[in-house]
Amino acid sequence: MLEQISALTSSTDSLLKSVSETRFMSGPQETASTGQTGETVSFGDTLAQVSQDAIQRLKDGEAASLAGVDGQASVQQVVEAVMAAEQSLQTAIAIRDKVVGAYQEISRMTI
Repeated sequence: MLEQISALTSSTDSLLKSVSETRFMSGPQETASTGQTGETVSFGDTLAQVSQDAIQRLKDGEAASLAGVDGQASVQQVVEAVMAAEQSLQTAIAIRDKVVGAYQEISRMTI
């Protein structure tokens, strides 16, 4: 399951590059915004960070489950970690569905 989410990150990066590079542009177009600290943050970087956070929560949930089986973690800790992992996975799936839907809509556009 973690490998699938890691693959989601790499496929999302390639999808973003392919969407921003069309045959009518001379090169990749930078999509960026300014963060609160004044630094420029691209959409791809933000999406990659969200993906890495989701992967880390899934790993934490898996580790808590194993610790619960070994008797090193309470049931409450295991349930909280697994619920956080499940929420992160549902969020990652929702983002993936939105990106795929947007890509399909763009691909249906007439140029």
